[in-house]
Amino acid sequence: QQVSAMGERGTSNHSEVTDFILVGFRVRPELHTLLFLLFLLVYAMILLGNVGMMTIIMTDPRLNTPMYFFLGNLSFIDLFYSSVIAPKAMINFWSESKSISFAGCMTQFFLFALFIVAEGFLLATMAYDRFIAICNPLLYSVQMSTRLCIQLVAGSYFCGCISSVLQTSMTFTLSFCASRAIDHFYCDTRPLQRISCSDSFIYRMISFSLSGIIILPTIIVIIISYLYIVSTVLKIRSSEGRKKAFSTCSSHLGVVSVLYGAVFFMYLTPDRFPELSKVASLCYTLVTPMLNPLIYSLRNKDVKEALKKLLETRNIIV
Repeated sequence: QQVSAMGERGTSNHSEVTDFILVGFRVRPELHTLLFLLFLLVYAMILLGNVGMMTIIMTDPRLNTPMYFFLGNLSFIDLFYSSVIAPKAMINFWSESKSISFAGCMTQFFLFALFIVAEGFLLATMAYDRFIAICNPLLYSVQMSTRLCIQLVAGSYFCGCISSVLQTSMTFTLSFCASRAIDHFYCDTRPLQRISCSDSFIYRMISFSLSGIIILPTIIVIIISYLYIVSTVLKIRSSEGRKKAFSTCSSHLGVVSVLYGAVFFMYLTPDRFPELSKVASLCYTLVTPMLNPLIYSLRNKDVKEALKKLLETRNIIV
């Protein structure tokens, strides 16, 4: 009630807003401890899994390939954008005010938008990498050169940065005079839009167009890559060969399904069901970064062998 009362104090325009209230999950206060422990456990697994994955890739020479270069960057992105969200959410479980400064909200929004968009483009890059590896294996080392890999990853971050600059500048030039209470556990587009008293039609159209420009190309690249992959794999006569080819793609498909499934579910959820939107947001802000290292390590023979070697080396040193 205190948070709600604080959040309802109006302001005449966005320049007078100095902070926001992150309402978070509308649950009984006694459940905050349980949610805090759950967030802490998930975030600890994210740190352990993604730092571990990056360490394995950087220390094992056998993993010095384009696929693992992309996977290392995926782990970095997952680690970073979950760290933008989780610590503040955990602090708010114990905070009475649940406030976040205007600059803090804008920074959180900018960084999260940057890395979530970069992940989408990186997943499309990984699909293209699998397409070359399976459909043109003899030319793989030539086509997926070190220079091209660096350019593709840099391009993913660049697209994320441009998109984030546009989204952040559009969102934080809105007037926030209706309320200071953001009905979410982090600063996101739709909750901020709900508390704005600006005419949102143009904003919605630009935001929708920008989302289409970001999402459609990545999905198209992924779908076309896998259509060619399936076509090529089905031409392989031996069942063992088909199984091996599909196994190199199954982890990537799992990651893509979880991320895009959660994103589509969240944005297709009507505004009148904000709690459902929060649950969907949890899937791609915390659950996906937690699952990605598990998916790749459990289903990847090279990663399991590299992990075993790393653990054996540590035991010898100890």
